[in-house]
Amino acid sequence: MAGVPYHYILRNLWLRKLTTLLTAGGMALVVFVFAAVLMLSEGLKATLVDTGSRDNVVIIRRGAETEVQSAIDRDQAALLETYPEVAVSPRGRPSVSREVVVLMVLSKRGSAKPSNVTLRGLSETGLALRSQVRQAGRMFRPGTSEIVAGARIADGFAAGLGDRLRFGGRQWTVVGIFEAGRSGFESEIWGDVEQLMQAFRRGAYSSVILRLDRRAHLDPLRARIASDQRLNLEAQPETDFYAEQSEVMVKFLNVLGTALSVTFSLGAVMGAMTTMYASVAHRTAEIGTLRALGFQRPAILRAFLTESLCLALFGGALGLALASTLGAITVSTMNWQTFSELAFRFTMTFEIVAKALCFVLAMGLLGGFLPALRAARLGIVEALRAS
Repeated sequence: MAGVPYHYILRNLWLRKLTTLLTAGGMALVVFVFAAVLMLSEGLKATLVDTGSRDNVVIIRRGAETEVQSAIDRDQAALLETYPEVAVSPRGRPSVSREVVVLMVLSKRGSAKPSNVTLRGLSETGLALRSQVRQAGRMFRPGTSEIVAGARIADGFAAGLGDRLRFGGRQWTVVGIFEAGRSGFESEIWGDVEQLMQAFRRGAYSSVILRLDRRAHLDPLRARIASDQRLNLEAQPETDFYAEQSEVMVKFLNVLGTALSVTFSLGAVMGAMTTMYASVAHRTAEIGTLRALGFQRPAILRAFLTESLCLALFGGALGLALASTLGAITVSTMNWQTFSELAFRFTMTFEIVAKALCFVLAMGLLGGFLPALRAARLGIVEALRAS
């Protein structure tokens, strides 16, 4: 005989509204935590990857993991500008930006709590290499003590338009606020490279950013740098460089999220199992009637498993709906690679939705299998007599 009709299965869930809502709510909480952690790590990864451009190459000292740890002297920077793999700007100049990156302490808006902020010195060429930048106010003028702040810095710190900051032994004026497509650049402050090097007494650059004439020239550029005895540098595509900055935190968040989700899921599975056992106990007579009508044990097993999976799917959809509201929240944390403040948003993707639904369906399967097996094993006479 055919399987138990689906409307019968769904009707039983509807008749037990309170129990269904409580069990689904527990599963929704687990899915919310699971999805939230994945969205957090995805948002961090997306923010740092979007910071780079596929056409740009970052050159730092060999062995350095970040720009803060790197040092490139002026002669080395000048030599890089002569390489044939470097693109030429419309003005006839090499598309190369010599940059310095330092950390400064800035007070958070409202709480006055100090935190490290990335301060980047760059040239007009460096601005041209960041095509995603959109600004309010104006850009800093070269050769002056003017700076511009990223949108996330302006929102979270005392660095708004017109504010004056004191660091490096002088006073600096914020003349503009810029946006950069929600990338990591929005968590930085920019100023003129030469002025910042003087202020912080730096004799070397932190990095050199250049645009390749063609993307296929990356390997020849790397080979040229490796073979030049005057250099102790390495080149990476800008997207790869910033993606590596997220690896430590993404791994930590994934491990943390997995541990929390597994711990919470044990409670959710036990809740689903209790709910399904109670359902079997209250519907013993129904099960006997179904068996008497000709429904076989596998049909009963499938019916109760389907009921458990529908319950889990409802909880999963509810949890994902709650998690999707986190997309409007901006999180500020410390980048463990650079030890500076980084702001990013929760990011929902199709992959996260798929993982969350698979996770909650696995919970429903584990929670419903034993009760469904018990229901399937009930004999006709035994079930009808229990009524």
